[in-house]
Order: sequence, then structure tokens, then C-alpha cells
Amino acid sequence: MAGANVRPAAGGGRWVDVDPERLPAWLNRFAVNHGGYRATAESSASAPQAPPEGDEALRVVAGDGTTLGLCAPPGAALSRDVEEFVVEAQRERRIGLLLARQASVAVGIADGPRLVESKVDTYYVQSRTAAGGWSQQRYARRRTNQARAAAEGAADQAVRLLLGELDHLAALVTGGDRRTIEAILADPRLAPARPLVAERFLAVGEPRRAVLEQEAVLARQVRILVRDPAPM
Repeated sequence: MAGANVRPAAGGGRWVDVDPERLPAWLNRFAVNHGGYRATAESSASAPQAPPEGDEALRVVAGDGTTLGLCAPPGAALSRDVEEFVVEAQRERRIGLLLARQASVAVGIADGPRLVESKVDTYYVQSRTAAGGWSQQRYARRRTNQARAAAEGAADQAVRLLLGELDHLAALVTGGDRRTIEAILADPRLAPARPLVAERFLAVGEPRRAVLEQEAVLARQVRILVRDPAPM
């Protein structure tokens, strides 16, 4: 698994994130270490060891019983053949990026791994307070209004950068805080963008241009769910 990002998977096994360009070498090493492999005709959605994060996957079984769930990058077609899957994963696609937290938003267009357009903005939203009584209620209302205004401003940025690009985008990848992203996408002007939203949700900190550049690369990765065979 050298050179790849590895993390535990809910329900057992581990997720491995692999850059598309490194996928052939990764699969070759896997074949050598696990007695070869074959793709199964079984859909990952109906498999007992289906990926739990929402991505449909190409399911592969190794000679020693280890299984893989190969999740295609956002916007890529899912093939039932490993060689075709690799070719499709390596194809460059144009994707939109929408990263947001309550007080900040970063919107971008990526062509392959390269960020070609971006807009980053921040908004004022008061932090939470532990005070009680009427002051707390007024504070909460003010904070709610500030958060609503921030979501509207973020939606404005998304509209400006994304709507004119929709016909050229393979997917819209989101990340940050789910509630904030949902509030932004609830804007009626962004209704045409919603069908492009990918299942993959990126875990990011404060949205910044540098974060956009990094996520443009990470969004292309192939996510692989590795599960070892059950002990005899």
C-alpha cells in the first residue's frame, strides 16, 4: 500500500486512495501479493461487502480471498472490466469544486488535476456562546441570520463560477460542512447543478485557494475498499 492514503473503513477493511496514474502499478503489486485477481459480475450495491460510503464500485476478488471495491472518480463511468476501469479513471475530466464551511466558501473549476478557475470568500458569523436567557436567544437569532446571509453570499459565488460551466462539467464535487453545502445548493438558481453533485464528499478544513488546488488532485483519486478474507 506504499505511496497511497490508507484509512480504516466503517464495517471493516480499509480504504486506499490511489492517484489514477499509479493505479496500474498498484493493481500489479496487489496481484503479485494476493495470488492474482478477477472482476466479479456481482454489483457492489448487492454485494455483502459493498462499499459503505455510497460509491458504486467494481468488485474484484483475489486468489487468496481478499476483495476490492474499486470506486470510480467523480464523473467517470463505472466499467465492469478492470482494464477499461483503469483507462476511464485516467481520463482527464473537467469538474466543479464547491467547498464550504459556515463562514467561508471556495468554488473552483478543475481540468484534470489543474485548478483553472477559482473564487474564495469569507463571511462574518459569530461563534457560539454559552450565555443563557433572552440575551442568548437574541444572539442565536442574530447568528442564524448571519449564517443565512453567508449561505446566500456563497450561493452567489457558486452561481457566478459554476452555472456557465455546467455543460462542460463531468461532476460537481463538494466538501467541508454538509449542512452548509446543503444550504448553498438549496438556492433555486443552483437547481441545474444538483444532478452533477457527486456522492464523494471531501473532508476539508477552512476553504482556501490552496485547499482547492489540493482537492482538485485528491478528487480524481480512485478509492479502493480492501477487505481481507475471513479467518478459517
